[in-house]
Amino acid sequence: MIPVEEFAARARSWLPGHMPPADPSAGHFFFADPTDRSDEHDLGRIERCRELQRRLFDGGFAGICVPAEYGGRGLTPAHQFAFNRELRGYDYPLEIQASTFIPCMAILLEFGTEEQKRRHIPPMLRGEEVWAQFLSEPGGGSDAAGAVTTATRDGEQWVLNGSKIWTTGAWYSDWAMCLARTNWEVEKHRGLTVFSLPVRSPGVEVHRIELLNGSKEFCQEFLTDVIVDDANRIGDIDGGWTVMTRWLHHERTIAGGSPYVTSAGSRGDSSPNDGRELARLARRLGAADDAGTLERLGEAQALGLVGDALIRSVTTKMQTGALPHHAAAMLRLFNGTATVRKAAIALEIAGAAGVVWDPDDAAVAQTGIGYLVRQAACIGGGTTEMARNVISERLLGMPREARADDGPFRDVARGPQ
Repeated sequence: MIPVEEFAARARSWLPGHMPPADPSAGHFFFADPTDRSDEHDLGRIERCRELQRRLFDGGFAGICVPAEYGGRGLTPAHQFAFNRELRGYDYPLEIQASTFIPCMAILLEFGTEEQKRRHIPPMLRGEEVWAQFLSEPGGGSDAAGAVTTATRDGEQWVLNGSKIWTTGAWYSDWAMCLARTNWEVEKHRGLTVFSLPVRSPGVEVHRIELLNGSKEFCQEFLTDVIVDDANRIGDIDGGWTVMTRWLHHERTIAGGSPYVTSAGSRGDSSPNDGRELARLARRLGAADDAGTLERLGEAQALGLVGDALIRSVTTKMQTGALPHHAAAMLRLFNGTATVRKAAIALEIAGAAGVVWDPDDAAVAQTGIGYLVRQAACIGGGTTEMARNVISERLLGMPREARADDGPFRDVARGPQ
């Protein structure tokens, strides 16, 4: 196996000629200029991400920890993290990796059949298949096990009916991983099954949801008599919660630490609320010498440094077994609360300019809009409330919350659907 430092040196040599520098104006939808948003812009970014992913694949830097028989390099997390360090300052395909690789590819690697792995993982690594998660439901909140989307068996096929919501990027995705209920006569965690299906299958309707910042990448899906072959079932029938425990683990690593994602942290200057960007904002507004502003800038920078250190520590300990995989909830909780605080710091620095801004001043506009949508950081990728529960119950050994939904799920009281 190639030594980590030799692999990093190879990446250092390869990157300048093959990956473009980070471009905040073309960055992630959450960071894009809200005054210049369009479907064409967003679809153009997705196509660009597919191209960048193909470049990584052709260069031997895609799927660094994925077994070679499925198109990866078969190396270690240390190799992936070394590449991530070298990637700082370059653009990379964040938008299509977030749900395609974690959790979808990770779940296929753990629970998929050999045919499923060989069919889907190489196209994922080449940027040819973008995946979404059909998980949350309109009446379910954070209770994934309370899914009421049904899958009814019909020979070697299943018929899916129901609705999913808050799906990132469903409108441009190719495939989806979907949790459905296959048994109503058992306790709720025991009657679930996971399937994969093309997003454009007959009977799938995708509706986009507009957020306060103008983003429409979240979607709601309506599934009406959608036919899915049993060959697209992932894991055992009624054994979906076993898959879900790993699904939720990988989803929490979106805050950092996944060995499958090519990531340069905040992608250089693309995050509007990292320490450097806030310092630029303060200078533009003439507040850089103010003592209170300097204190806030220090806090924002400290949050970034602590977050990076926490990711390194928790990830290493999970890999060595010193911490269980539930420890990923620590990363999820810190990332959510830190993101909310940095959005508040940005508005405190901007002052009145962050509340009423010139339409042509995109940077200040993003400060105000970022503050309005800040709480999304505590919801997407699993709520921080759920992360607190996992930490208290699974890591600290505190008593579990009382449940009122034991017994056959068909008999559990539910609100209007």
